[in-house]
Amino acid sequence: MKLDNRLNAMTVDVEDYFQVSAFEGVVDKKDWDGISLRVGDNTHRLLDLFAKHDVKSTFFTLGWVAQRCPDVIKRIVNEGHELASHGLAHRRVTTMTPQEFKDDVQQSKQILEDIGGVVLKGYRAPSFSINENNVWAYEIIRDLGFTYSSSTYPIKHDLYGVPSWPRFKYINDSGLVEVPIPTIRKNNENVGIGGGGYFRLYPYWLSRRRIFKYMKDESEPYSFYFHPWEIDEKQPRLTRAPWKSKFRHYINLSRMESKVEQLLKDYNWGTMLQAYDLDSSSRI
Repeated sequence: MKLDNRLNAMTVDVEDYFQVSAFEGVVDKKDWDGISLRVGDNTHRLLDLFAKHDVKSTFFTLGWVAQRCPDVIKRIVNEGHELASHGLAHRRVTTMTPQEFKDDVQQSKQILEDIGGVVLKGYRAPSFSINENNVWAYEIIRDLGFTYSSSTYPIKHDLYGVPSWPRFKYINDSGLVEVPIPTIRKNNENVGIGGGGYFRLYPYWLSRRRIFKYMKDESEPYSFYFHPWEIDEKQPRLTRAPWKSKFRHYINLSRMESKVEQLLKDYNWGTMLQAYDLDSSSRI
């Protein structure tokens, strides 16, 4: 029995363990091709899990990954999931000029559409890296043909977030729809409940209680995000990374898959397009 009847959005940010922003200082992009990929097998595991529970998801995927794992992209599309862009090579928007950003997103969109055979509607910035200093990014995303973005997390965080920005789906000044990562209100502050490290860190009963509060207080859909590497407890350990980054990355990897599976059982899930009533995708 589901705990709530509304349709929510399940999302996966498709990147490998060595591509996360927290490891930028210890893994150089020029060395990526020399590292054995794990993202393909891990994404197939997630697709198996979603098929088992008849769940459709949005896969925000790096163009770099798509080029090397085309079988994953084709399976995502063939099994009725939504294919979306996570940029080319997980470069944060805060590190790019407008032209560099345009080139990055345009290349990723072309790669994904060529392999998947679908028109992309959604984009998510790596590490939720759109903030008050680079709102110009929205016009570029719109001009490249995207319908929506899910690139902001309205919380106070040391790596990202603009707490004062909207908490729910809205149309920004560029005319693009933005769907922020979900939060709850606690002590007059926004608290993140969208997934990722928070979900791995807390016991499932606590995460479920926080999601229940969101469901009780808000009428908007809930969305959840995580990464294929989060179910991979056997991934290589990057010992040179800062302690804080390693703690955040490796905490409770062995428990993540079972917790995600319980989440699939407890709530109704669909793609971003379905849950937020966004423009539907179409084949080229």
